[in-house]
Amino acid sequence: MLSALDREFAPLQTALDLRAQRQQLLAANIANADTPGYKAVDLDFAAAYRAALAGQSPAALPLKTEQPRHLPGIAAQPTDGFVGYQAGNAARLDGNTVDMNREQAAFQKNSIQYEADLTFLTGKIKTLTSAITGN
Repeated sequence: MLSALDREFAPLQTALDLRAQRQQLLAANIANADTPGYKAVDLDFAAAYRAALAGQSPAALPLKTEQPRHLPGIAAQPTDGFVGYQAGNAARLDGNTVDMNREQAAFQKNSIQYEADLTFLTGKIKTLTSAITGN
């Protein structure tokens, strides 16, 4: 059961986590702009956010290990079901679908949204601290 503080901060923490993961995907797209055959990917932020708040995440299929020295499987990330190839990007002759203008714009917009979420979280913390201390 979540405490009142957890319920208050969980949506913002979720948003920050998802924006950070999206930033990694966009950075990977930019880094692979010249990689032949690379397909640009993105996170459906709205769908992932709704699912995370509803407590849903993609099911992870555990790997079966038969020997004690086998490595266990990696659990699915909460965003695994919401990451997909970007639609509408034309493939170049080398098969790469990264559109640098789109990626840079999306990267900048996501950065601004991350900063806004962080600023909002900071404001909530300051308000709570003020209420506790009576200032």
